[in-house]
Amino acid sequence: DPVGSGLVSSLARPGGNITGLSLMVPDLDGKRLELLKEAFPKVVRVVFLWQGGGARGNLALTDMEAAAKALGLKLLSLEVRSLDDFEGAFARAKKERAQALITTTGGLINTQARRVLDLAAKNRLPAIYPYSEFVEAGGLMSYGPDNTDLWRRAAEFVDKILKGTKPADIPVEQPKKFEFIVNLKTAKQIGVTIPPNVLVRADRVIR
Repeated sequence: DPVGSGLVSSLARPGGNITGLSLMVPDLDGKRLELLKEAFPKVVRVVFLWQGGGARGNLALTDMEAAAKALGLKLLSLEVRSLDDFEGAFARAKKERAQALITTTGGLINTQARRVLDLAAKNRLPAIYPYSEFVEAGGLMSYGPDNTDLWRRAAEFVDKILKGTKPADIPVEQPKKFEFIVNLKTAKQIGVTIPPNVLVRADRVIR
């Protein structure tokens, strides 16, 4: 969220010396929760694993709480700030009888993806993640921008800047391609079933 975090003045006119591609993380929070609820209609208590101390402050939690309330879900905040926080976060999720998991992006969570996936599987928590890489590594579901497409488009920004265009004059762009991915191997491993009406919407299914 480049505007919400104060990195740019607006998407159309960034100002300063920053431009690029937005991942639309806060905009997609509701969509991910919606897919999670459709896949598991009986779920009521969802844990939200998020990274504190970032540029957006508590905005990630505020956005997710609003999305959960709209869907009638009870959201449990699991904030992590260091490597030592993950075990305790999942222990709390178990204690609170969590039924599902959703995560947001962040350097700490992204680099600890394997650990998050293992803890989710150990606690048999059906989860949805922001990136396809999580599902390819063993996560259950993901919905978010096609990162490969964003990387290709980033080259266009580099080209313009190297040719003399000021970053302040290059509008921040948003993703054009999105992916919903389901891993049926993981579903079998943790003992859950993805309904056909949800499965048919997947852009890719890992069997």
